[in-house]
Amino acid sequence: MSSLVLSFQEMEQSQLSLVGGKGVNLGALSEIEGVLVPDGFSVTTVGFQRSVEQNETYHTLLARLSKLTPEDRNQVGEVSKEIREIILGVTIPPEVVEAVTYYLFQFGEEHAYAIRSSATAEDLPHASFAGQQDTYLNIIGKEAILEHIRKCWASLFTDRAVIYRMQNGFSHSQVHIAVIVQRMVSPQVSGILFTADPVNSNRKVVSIDAGYGLGESLVSGLVSADSYKVQDGMIIDKKIAMKKWAIYGRSGGGTVTQSIHSDQQKATVLTDEQIIELSRLGRKIEAQFGSPQDIEWCLEDDTFYIVQSRPITTLFPIPGAADEENRVYLSVGHQQMMTDAMKPLGLSFFLLTTPAPMKVAGGRLFVDCTPRLASPAIRQSFIDLMGKSEPLIKDALTKIVEREGFIQTVEDEGIPSQGKGGVDPVDPDPAIVAELMKKSESSIEQLKQTIHTKTGSELIDFILEDMKELKRILFDPQSSRVIMAAMDALFWINEHMNEWLGEKNVADTLSQSVPNNITSEMGLALMDVADVIRPHQAVIEYLRQVKEDTFLDELVNIEGGQEAREAIEDFLTKYGIRCSGEIDISRVRWSEKPTTIVSMILRNIEQFEPQESKRKFEQGRQEAFEKEQELLERLSLSPDGEQKVKETKRRIDIIRHFSGYREYPKYGMIHRYFVYKQALLKEAEQLIEQNILQEKEDIFYFTFEELQHLVRTLEPEDALICKRKEEYHFYEKLTSPRVITSDGEIITGEYKRKDLPADAIAGLAVSSGVIEGRARVIVNMEDANLEEGDILVTRFTDPSWTPLFVSIKGLVTEVGGLMTHGAVIAREYGLPAVVGVERATERIQDGQRIRVHGTDGYIEILD
Repeated sequence: MSSLVLSFQEMEQSQLSLVGGKGVNLGALSEIEGVLVPDGFSVTTVGFQRSVEQNETYHTLLARLSKLTPEDRNQVGEVSKEIREIILGVTIPPEVVEAVTYYLFQFGEEHAYAIRSSATAEDLPHASFAGQQDTYLNIIGKEAILEHIRKCWASLFTDRAVIYRMQNGFSHSQVHIAVIVQRMVSPQVSGILFTADPVNSNRKVVSIDAGYGLGESLVSGLVSADSYKVQDGMIIDKKIAMKKWAIYGRSGGGTVTQSIHSDQQKATVLTDEQIIELSRLGRKIEAQFGSPQDIEWCLEDDTFYIVQSRPITTLFPIPGAADEENRVYLSVGHQQMMTDAMKPLGLSFFLLTTPAPMKVAGGRLFVDCTPRLASPAIRQSFIDLMGKSEPLIKDALTKIVEREGFIQTVEDEGIPSQGKGGVDPVDPDPAIVAELMKKSESSIEQLKQTIHTKTGSELIDFILEDMKELKRILFDPQSSRVIMAAMDALFWINEHMNEWLGEKNVADTLSQSVPNNITSEMGLALMDVADVIRPHQAVIEYLRQVKEDTFLDELVNIEGGQEAREAIEDFLTKYGIRCSGEIDISRVRWSEKPTTIVSMILRNIEQFEPQESKRKFEQGRQEAFEKEQELLERLSLSPDGEQKVKETKRRIDIIRHFSGYREYPKYGMIHRYFVYKQALLKEAEQLIEQNILQEKEDIFYFTFEELQHLVRTLEPEDALICKRKEEYHFYEKLTSPRVITSDGEIITGEYKRKDLPADAIAGLAVSSGVIEGRARVIVNMEDANLEEGDILVTRFTDPSWTPLFVSIKGLVTEVGGLMTHGAVIAREYGLPAVVGVERATERIQDGQRIRVHGTDGYIEILD
């Protein structure tokens, strides 16, 4: 009997496979002193399995379901319905009925019970599955309870539960269901308690929603709830809702919706004392589980009962700190145009590359900026510097600084001021850039010559040593001066031309078609590949059918194929190291998956005439030259014209000669990463032969230090790899915040602009001009289906997106700043662009006609 039905007191954490997530959590709740949990038991997964194990039709349908995807919605619906009908008709085994009867006798068969599903993949730390299975309230009598046990079993195969499992990588055959039977209380008030603020994720705030009657009225959205917030034992916010309806249990079973008396509709449903008491209960439960909780509670006869608790799975993890001081963390991903989660080896390599102290949280990197905010000498200049890059970050940091007592001011002795002084004077000599690029290329060639001779621990040690060379090149003072000089010149031009000539963002036009930009040249180079292929119709037809990444091998057998293959391979030799999210060494590169660039080549063939890359570059260069001449002429006629012309000409020369180089150091870093990656994957093949790894890509789930240990000890780490894969899958679903505090609070910034038209969507102006067109909302570059004249709307772009820029007429991104990739390339190609647009991919619908104001930084939706 014990394996078929277990009381809450008999449940243990190790019995997840028997009682599911809800059951395990109820068992743990029952053990907490001072927490009252209504009596109950669980019909375990064994009961469910025994009911269906002999049913061949059930297993046949389950096999059919496992072959479907979320896109097959109609088939999923049909098969799921058939499975539910089978389950609703099964005979519950006599031993299960006997066990249920026994426990109902113990707790009182005459009482009303809540019948809840508890799946084995439910209420887990990384997947809540909330609302995916069914709950039935106020069920009275053994026969009715047995009937609703079947209904709960069947709810494992509702369409929403099946698709949710598909989307989250859970096998239907591996997820089983238990059923919780819990004695009902008849509450005057019930609700939900979060031990972290569900709006901003602050772990120090308890958030309580409360309404009359059963909690079902809140969960279903039938009524508005009172909302209370508690911090450090004090009520810090209270919102009283208009409560017109409530759900109550009927004496004969089932529930009824009743209207609330007018006197109670605007009254608070909990007293201040009850609010504080409930928040303390929440903290006690959170301490038991060791993580923030989503708790369902009831109040009957002035006594609180807890009926359920699950982890809050939507919270972004907090970067770790060595002390309890308040801290503020900035997202590195928002600066690097990579807000997706990274695998451990990718994080490790970036940490080994950068000198900045960084923390890892949620598969992302963060910088602790607290010391800068604590210093009166550099606080404002730091915030202003962030504002030049991203106004939303500036506003978020300003909010924190203005919050009394959160950041403790420190003495400024010995802290250098970060005033506006600018960079050291640099001679705008293009030979400087050529020399820096040559040094980097020579170093990478030397690396390639040497690394292939290394294996095992020698290889790991060699990579670690070579990263010193990577950092020496990446942070070469001369390289940094060139980049800063270009940025300084850009800011200077925009500021002074606006002041002297009343013209905004002039540097955007002056930045078009600058030389030595490895990224913008890549977009033009792919147009040249299209030129080679365009005359050969057989090659074009072949490429349209390509699905396998080995397509280059067969290409030589087609007329014109040899020439086409050489053009593609030449492109991949130089640019095949790139991919979306390229700062993560584990990401698949174009040279590893060359099918990625095929659609872009075909698009270029269809949309452009031969030699378009040269025309495009020359057009931008000519527009920049004409703008320069116009500015200098206008300045020469103004007061102190000669001096203004001299200063402006020097800054323009710096922009023209140096701003293209800004993309090169990252290209060198990514190139080096790819050489390391190839060597490590080769080493992984050896580890597979020695049965240390199951597959090559498993190495990406180790940190560099762990990989070093693995290669030395040759001890398999299957459990660690499995754990890391599960974590990464969870982190992928999270959205990285720009700014997060040590309380876990996500601070969001706003655009404080009063100069915008009604309904305009604000952002940061990064590339001048106004353009109208069709919005193409694209999240993954591989899914891009762009036509000439479209406006690309996406979350972020990195260099791998550049080939798409040649087709579009404007750009809108959720993430980005004045000097991030999308902005730099948009200026070079002369595309109006607005970045840093909150939730752009949600607020703008694919196919809508929009107008992008790249000079003033906003978007209008035209239909």
